[in-house]
Amino acid sequence: MPAQEDLLEDLDTAALTYAERLGSATGAERAVLRDELARYCLPFAGRMARRYRGRGEPLEDLEQVARLGLVKAIDRYDPGRGSFTAYAVITISGEIKRHFRDKTWGVHVPRRVQDLSLEVGHASMVLTNTLSRTPTVAELAERLEVSETAVLEALESAAGYSPASLNAPAGEDGGGEFGDLLGGADGDLELVDDRLTVADLLLRLPARERRMLAMRFYGNRTQAEIATELGISQMHVSRLLSRALSWLREAMLSDTPPRWDGGGAQADHGMQISVFENDGGLVVRVRGEVDRDTAERLRTGLRHAQTKTATQLTIDLSGVPLMDAAGIAALTEAASAAAAAEVEMSLIGAQPYVARILAVSGLKHLLSARPNRV
Repeated sequence: MPAQEDLLEDLDTAALTYAERLGSATGAERAVLRDELARYCLPFAGRMARRYRGRGEPLEDLEQVARLGLVKAIDRYDPGRGSFTAYAVITISGEIKRHFRDKTWGVHVPRRVQDLSLEVGHASMVLTNTLSRTPTVAELAERLEVSETAVLEALESAAGYSPASLNAPAGEDGGGEFGDLLGGADGDLELVDDRLTVADLLLRLPARERRMLAMRFYGNRTQAEIATELGISQMHVSRLLSRALSWLREAMLSDTPPRWDGGGAQADHGMQISVFENDGGLVVRVRGEVDRDTAERLRTGLRHAQTKTATQLTIDLSGVPLMDAAGIAALTEAASAAAAAEVEMSLIGAQPYVARILAVSGLKHLLSARPNRV
């Protein structure tokens, strides 16, 4: 085998000689031959390691990795498959790149990006020396025969090689750490419980009210658009939304959700009027919402009832979940007509929401506190 002090290293010749002698050597002789070839190739491994210096890793560590790759190349060398030198270059380079990829990156980056980042760094250093300036992205892409997008991705990923420590001093006075400047209190965390509560309460509302709330606050629809889609007036939509929101606020503040006064999920939102006699008086039972669209039917029904001979007129509002100004006007007109005819008129069974409207509209004196027995 050629002496190590020879100026010209013929690694292929040395490797072929090693392979020929290895076939007839004993176990102990094989180990000696392996060590001799490894020592002979150490300068070559050192030169391979120095190609990657200046990239943040100590040269001693790179030399150790290169020597490991050299030993792997010797153990796997097959003379029938070509040049030992070419095989050693590929093996050692791969071992060094694997070291950079798996042992030195502070943040996980895809393998292809890590490898390209190393190539970009090496190409940038070479082009800087050649051009006497920092190369452009286009020049790096042309040298490496890749796209400019890939070069930019590799340059951005280089920050993940050695990320800044969150414990680094934030200022010259050393009064805080860099991590103290990042992030902040997340106010939305305090709303998690409220959102979960509201989601559960929404399921207790009728389907129409849930749909209106979704259209208004999730779909960002106007009240006029909602009214057009549902086939009701815009004022009716406003009242329904107000009633639903009021119920949600009250339910949020109480341990037990209050009863929904607007009827069940399957309630009929049309209005029905029935008239019948009871204990010598006349009873008008109203069912459904009384608004601008249905108030005229209520007015007509009350006028028809008042044409009958009766000394007492009772209007049962227990089935009315909502009443607007048009409905109040119809009841006020009926009260005036009853007073002129000397007929005693009373309103019974009004739900809390409707009762409050009647009270502030001047009809409080007609509300009956006695139980509804009609």
